[in-house]
Amino acid sequence: MKWIDLRSDTVTQPTEKMRQAMATAVVGDDVYGEDPTVNRLQAMAAERLGKEAALFVASGTMGNLIAVLVQCCRGDEAIMGDCAHTFVYEGGGTAALGGVHPHTIPNQPDGTLLIEDIRHAVRGDDPHFPRSKLLILENTQNKCGGLSISRDYMLEAASVARENGLAVHLDGARIFNAAVDQGVPALDLVDMVDSVTFCLSKGLCAPVGSVLCGSKDFIAEAVRIRKQLGGGMRQAGILAAAGIVALDEMVDRLAEDHAHARELAEGLAQVEGIRLDKGSPNTNMVYIELDPAKGIAAADCAQALKEKGILVGVTGPRHFRLLCHYWIKDEDIPQIIRGFESVLNSN
Repeated sequence: MKWIDLRSDTVTQPTEKMRQAMATAVVGDDVYGEDPTVNRLQAMAAERLGKEAALFVASGTMGNLIAVLVQCCRGDEAIMGDCAHTFVYEGGGTAALGGVHPHTIPNQPDGTLLIEDIRHAVRGDDPHFPRSKLLILENTQNKCGGLSISRDYMLEAASVARENGLAVHLDGARIFNAAVDQGVPALDLVDMVDSVTFCLSKGLCAPVGSVLCGSKDFIAEAVRIRKQLGGGMRQAGILAAAGIVALDEMVDRLAEDHAHARELAEGLAQVEGIRLDKGSPNTNMVYIELDPAKGIAAADCAQALKEKGILVGVTGPRHFRLLCHYWIKDEDIPQIIRGFESVLNSN
């Protein structure tokens, strides 16, 4: 059976060109800084995002954690949204491993944090309080529906952080989706932040890895913390080779994923019992909700779809997140829509 897997864009497998690049990669010991393929990927990433330096890491979660540990000490706090990936989905790593206090403020429906909320979240100099050291933003904002955040907002939020002595980290796991969505270079969305991570293993289709970018001094300290976390890899050029292909070939084509998401959302909106959720579609994400009157739970619907070769992400009792990516093709969209129609009409 051919599977249509909408659970996440993390399910993407490397393209044939990536596999060939991995098989023929020139490698060395990256802990010694001697892997030429890793070094090339890091240089490409830094240039693409307008930063001085970059570091290849095992995952976006590791990259975000390193960024926090570089910029905060134990007992400091990082301000972030209550829907931030770092707060919700990263195992409490900043607190557990760094002793860094998460100070959450509400994400708005458009994925942003209110500027006044950021300003008011900054602590005064009082020994009763943790020191506010870092503002964490996210673009695209996953849990709010895959929304891309504008340059104007990023500039305003970063300006407030600077006024109050905070550094700014951007969880840019899908920053290239945001850039393609807005028709701007990715560096236009990150030139105001001190550090940024982006994932190679989501829509860019590489099998493993993320890249953390920042100043030379920031990355020098990040190398040390990556080692402490057990993230020092040796002949990692085999993985980095796929990342180079990803940056060369997979960024512009993200527009196809966004087009598929629009087509999918338009089709599902016509299915009785389905409502688009969280402003869908946004970039490559479609969030939907089932009408309670249909009397079917999301988990049961997902199981029925699985029997038809369609895998979906359940995000609540009646809610789904559907992600389009490189391996979702034109002919899959009608099949997905028919699958939902069939399951809901047979219930």
